Amino acid sequence: MLHVSKVARVPGGPVRLLSRFYSAPTLKETFGAQVPRLADEVRSFKKEHGKTVIDHVTLEQAYGGMRGIKSMVWEGSVLDPEEGIRFRGLTIPEVKKKLPLSAGGEPLPEGLFWLLLTGEIPSEEQVRQLSADLAARSELPEHVSATLDQLPRDLHPMAQFSIAVTALESESKFAKAYARGVNKSEYWDYTFEDSLDLLGKLPLIASKIYRNVFKDGKLGKVDLTADYGANLSSLLGFANEDFVDLMRLYLTIHSDHEGGNVSAHTTHLVGSALSSPYLSLAAGLNGLAGPLHGRANQEVLEWLFKLRDAVGGDYSRSTIEKYLWDTLNSGRVIPGYGHAVLRKTDPRYTAQREFAQRHFPDYELFKLVSTIYEVAPGVLTKHGKTKNPWPNVDSHSGVLLQYYGLTEASFYTVLFGVSRAFGVLPQLITDRAVGMSIERPKSFSTEKYRQLVALCEKR
Repeated sequence: MLHVSKVARVPGGPVRLLSRFYSAPTLKETFGAQVPRLADEVRSFKKEHGKTVIDHVTLEQAYGGMRGIKSMVWEGSVLDPEEGIRFRGLTIPEVKKKLPLSAGGEPLPEGLFWLLLTGEIPSEEQVRQLSADLAARSELPEHVSATLDQLPRDLHPMAQFSIAVTALESESKFAKAYARGVNKSEYWDYTFEDSLDLLGKLPLIASKIYRNVFKDGKLGKVDLTADYGANLSSLLGFANEDFVDLMRLYLTIHSDHEGGNVSAHTTHLVGSALSSPYLSLAAGLNGLAGPLHGRANQEVLEWLFKLRDAVGGDYSRSTIEKYLWDTLNSGRVIPGYGHAVLRKTDPRYTAQREFAQRHFPDYELFKLVSTIYEVAPGVLTKHGKTKNPWPNVDSHSGVLLQYYGLTEASFYTVLFGVSRAFGVLPQLITDRAVGMSIERPKSFSTEKYRQLVALCEKR
């Protein structure tokens, strides 16, 4: 039986003492027990098979953004072109069946965090315990709140998000421990504490940005008894229970998409230099803000509105097909379709579509998205320039948020950023636990590549 007491200071609220008895191991205890075995497995694996050739690299890949090169270790998820994402071996439908669920049947992102870090399914008690721990870590330093209040309202929400996370470096337990000369074997411990502190504060940061930029600037209080999705929804100003369930689903399915995407890779890269989780995640958020990555969901919604206005309420297949061809023939792309790896409908898209079918099947924008889903793959296949004619996660997420009244599209990537933290932070903790090296690939100039290609072609 484990007794846990924690002082919780909630902005605008009283100091409260969380005191609970837990019979189940905590997340930190569970992972800590795994660390010696994980570190030994990695050392042994490298020693025995370190010289094994696992991939070949073409010049096209070098100039094509290293697409498809097998060169990273990412424990939490693997993305298969045909099957889609698996979180620690589990598909999204399997995650929704096996993880602890809300009353509305949606997975809790705290449970996914546990799964991604340990590879184990947590109990409901363990998830409740983790929810309480994260809520107790939510207080923002005054200088971070003041910084957010002073930022110009027309600064993109993602830029504000990154600034706030960077400013939290003042709170980094890892940075302070490293400065003291802590032993390498303890790096994971301080990285773990920073990661949970950061996760606990993200709902307040995101909501403060939303309330400052789009509302009256007033922010509610964290409920120390509520789960993560419920607190995020409440702080944003949404009480609808279906919206809360949407947040739980959204945070879960947007969390991780293997390590090669820009936000995950950047977080991992910066972390490999032993930068703290705050600086590492802030770097990843800056990558997520790009229109070829996380900001794509904003662009999809903007494009949908233009389509809706152009067709004047005529959502017939023929009208939509003509608009899609006009888009392609003008040299533009169809936002939300295609993926760097996937060659099928994104399972994250399917999860969101199923949510919409259960909760608002007659919503106008959902009907529009559904018709596009019926028409676009055929158009893109005939067009012949898209390897994957199927929709990805970005083509649906904005529609769900619009239905519940979160209509400010420029904020959507911030929600993506909160979710992505659930995927990248477990890997940072694991990297420190097993002693992963600083990332340092080899680069050549074009002239050097010319010489290398000439040499290779002679062989």
